[in-house]
Amino acid sequence: MELNEFEKARRRLVDDLKADGIIVSREVEEAMLSVPRHLFVPNYIRHYAYQDTPLTIMRGQTISAPHMVAIMCELIKPRRGMRILEVGAGTGYQACVCARAIGDGVVYSVEIDPYIALYATVNIIHAGFSGMVKVYQGDGKLGLPKHAPFDAVLVTAAASTVPQPLLDQLTMGGVLVIPLKEDGYQKLYVIEKGKEGFRKRFITYVSFVDLR
Repeated sequence: MELNEFEKARRRLVDDLKADGIIVSREVEEAMLSVPRHLFVPNYIRHYAYQDTPLTIMRGQTISAPHMVAIMCELIKPRRGMRILEVGAGTGYQACVCARAIGDGVVYSVEIDPYIALYATVNIIHAGFSGMVKVYQGDGKLGLPKHAPFDAVLVTAAASTVPQPLLDQLTMGGVLVIPLKEDGYQKLYVIEKGKEGFRKRFITYVSFVDLR
């Protein structure tokens, strides 16, 4: 697929996501348009990059479907200067979309698999986001205390319970977006941190790899 064909396919995808009411903000629309998803997948599946479907990459990992990336990015209400923690770097695509949506903020991504962490880092550099996205290898359930607090935390794998360190590392008014395994399903939640405690809100049913 030629470069202009990728761009046309990306535009069609974004138009479809807007028509479906998934992309609602200018920030997420511009981010989805400007971050080239085909740079974040292996060459042999690049022709599928702008189909709205998850893609298997390597080592049992996937790159989320574009609609899920957009949903999670919309849920944090992106704004300039935010500090975001992502648990599970994957290919690096979602971190770059969020970074583009917040403009001059920073996204910290923690990945437990050192090979995937390296893969994400290389993709982020090639896409031109190394100044806005920082990848660390480690256990994401522990968060990233040295860079806390965060305005938003995005978890890109399904957990059995909410890791307490991720809640502790939120700013007041911050949000945690996380898929949880409940009753044989995976459910996406937003958890908001307020002065009176945490408020949990169900969003939709999802399908992610398990959080390790």
